Amino acid sequence: MNEGISRRKVLALGALTAGGLLLGRKVLAAAPKRRVLVWSEGTAPKNVYPNDINTVVAEGLKTSLKGWDVVLGNLSDPDQGCSPESMKNTDVLIWWGHQRHGNVKDENVAEIVRRIKEDGMGFIALHSSHYSKPLKAVLGTNCGFKAYVADGSALKVIVKEPSHPICKGVRTFEQPHTERYTEPFEVPEPEAVPLDGEYTLPDGTKEKSRQGLCWTVGKGKVFYFQPGHETYPVYQDPNVRLVLHNAVLWAAPKKK
Repeated sequence: MNEGISRRKVLALGALTAGGLLLGRKVLAAAPKRRVLVWSEGTAPKNVYPNDINTVVAEGLKTSLKGWDVVLGNLSDPDQGCSPESMKNTDVLIWWGHQRHGNVKDENVAEIVRRIKEDGMGFIALHSSHYSKPLKAVLGTNCGFKAYVADGSALKVIVKEPSHPICKGVRTFEQPHTERYTEPFEVPEPEAVPLDGEYTLPDGTKEKSRQGLCWTVGKGKVFYFQPGHETYPVYQDPNVRLVLHNAVLWAAPKKK
């Protein structure tokens, strides 16, 4: 009798353990990857970015972000690559635009802003995306600079807040040429400026301009990163790629 009971217990325990392992595997298999959508409008010069800027940015992130899906969106895609359905599955949206800001549909902008404010989706605006409809809508300001000068100025990107997560492992670095954006920048007061900057103009004079600014808007985190003029291969720079890697991790909503 005791032997039978023991045997039944062993069999039941084995079945329970096997079932638990199977359930555990199913749970692990069902756990979705985090998702970053890298969007651009498709106007970068082909001689610098043959497959556009979002492709180069995504290439850098794919090599460094483990456990993430890195996907592309483009203005010419169905629903402009940023439909509400696409936004629903996105943890962080990286945006690069320049010439076609006005072509982005208002309903897509509204959903992006809603996802940031209500759901905590992260938003990273690159270079000329300071004037994009999503950034202007989420910050509620014009987001313009005093002047834009494509004089090929050199740029020093200065780590101002080394303890900020966006600056993890980043050291002050230089870009030999860029388009110069002159302050003031028409945005709300940022909660942090992890990256400052200094231009050296062709005549040798210096000019300050903030290069990385952070806000929290509703539940979401927003980061503006100024370097990235499309006529220079800025997004292939390892320093820039590290900043964007860090920015994605900083901007992503916390796992529940």
